[in-house]
Amino acid sequence: MHEWALAEAVIAAATRIAEKEKLKEVKEVTIDIGELQQVERDIFQFALSQLKPVSFKNAKFQITTAKTELRCRVCEHTWLFRKQKLDENTAEAIHFVPEVAHVYIKCPKCASPDFEVTKGRGVWLESIKGAK
Repeated sequence: MHEWALAEAVIAAATRIAEKEKLKEVKEVTIDIGELQQVERDIFQFALSQLKPVSFKNAKFQITTAKTELRCRVCEHTWLFRKQKLDENTAEAIHFVPEVAHVYIKCPKCASPDFEVTKGRGVWLESIKGAK
């Protein structure tokens, strides 16, 4: 259900933007999803298609993935998150509660769990194209 909640939020935000821009029809919505969110794209895409309002009837949803970059607060080493290095249970825990990543992920240089996500977290509306 995580994907449905995200889809509802995206549709609500895109609808507000379309209304503000006085778009009669939305033709394309580009969404950037942070890799750490681990969103099931098929479910998310289906949810978007089911939740879209009439003004989005012919809209295409373009979904891109933002790579997750982490920075150690101890040694300042920067590295990319690699989901494939996690076991299935760990990946699922991070999927539902991304904050638990600190329990499972450590800096590859100094092994500290004290890091920050500098890129690739969250969901963003990159662009909305439509007709006035």
